[in-house]
Amino acid sequence: MLELLGEHQLVALIGLGSGILLGLAARLGRFCTLGAIEDALYGGSTVRLRMWGIAIGLAIMGSFALMASGLLVESETYYLSIRWMPLASIVGGLVFGYGMALSGNCGYGAIARLGGGDLRSFVIVLVMGVSTFVVLSGPLAPLRGMLFPQVPVTTEVPPGIAHQLAAMSGLSVPVIGMTIGALIMIGSGAARAVWQKPSRVLWSAAVGLAVILAWAGTSWVAHRGFEALPVVSHSFAAPLGDTILWWMTGSARPLSFAVGSVAGVWAGAFIGSLIKGHFRWEACEDPRELRRQIFGAALMGGGAVVALGCSIGQGLSAFSVLAFSAPVTFASIFAGAAFGLRQLIVGFQPAE
Repeated sequence: MLELLGEHQLVALIGLGSGILLGLAARLGRFCTLGAIEDALYGGSTVRLRMWGIAIGLAIMGSFALMASGLLVESETYYLSIRWMPLASIVGGLVFGYGMALSGNCGYGAIARLGGGDLRSFVIVLVMGVSTFVVLSGPLAPLRGMLFPQVPVTTEVPPGIAHQLAAMSGLSVPVIGMTIGALIMIGSGAARAVWQKPSRVLWSAAVGLAVILAWAGTSWVAHRGFEALPVVSHSFAAPLGDTILWWMTGSARPLSFAVGSVAGVWAGAFIGSLIKGHFRWEACEDPRELRRQIFGAALMGGGAVVALGCSIGQGLSAFSVLAFSAPVTFASIFAGAAFGLRQLIVGFQPAE
């Protein structure tokens, strides 16, 4: 397989295939970060938050099963190889969540909506991708590096929940991880409303499976290839910038998992919108709305860099390996989004 396709092409195909699952889940399963938060705060329903829990639980179980088999090495995953900075998770998560509320979508959701013909999301994707690189390696990179330096782990125990518990108890890391994943999945699915539509559980499982397939596929290529490609799973902040750069410099820049992942989500969402009969071209008619979305997308890009991941990167991929940063960042994204939604929906005027 490696000899036939090449390492870069193969990891791009892995990103494409697993990304299609994410795109289909967004359009057919209504799997959405901001939608889940908005439902919980203003819609009186926690079903879509529970869908997130099911996806996270399955992703954790699958990722630690990969560790048990030796296919996934924790030190090769970015989230367990960088020293955790709680302040970065909190600040980055809050900024990302607030920007997500202003934009009306996260990076993943924007790609999915673009697959359904929403041209407003095209602006969000472009602005978020550019702002990510402005903070990651552009003019704001020195300031970001000074305030939130990304330092490799030097301790024997990676910055992960399961690994810390294993060091304290002497139990097996994979057993602890899979047990935590099972408890999260069971607790999230323990509601009759979730099972009223079994397709919700199916698409939640598809999201978790996409994360697992990404870890397994990129790890397999990294262990058998010669180009030292990174072991990664899905995230939609820096990969948006990577994709933009590839479209501009593809003749001098190899394909990557990131490019395949972004293309896969778009393709899956496009297919899903056709299946549902929801595809239609949409554009922004209100300049104020467009201004708000551009500002929110810029905040999301910068926030994701500081937090080392977006709602998918930290909320699913980092969570799947139980990195310390994942629950803190996810809670901060929730809080930032709640603040932004309150501003947009009810304002901050005192009650009379």
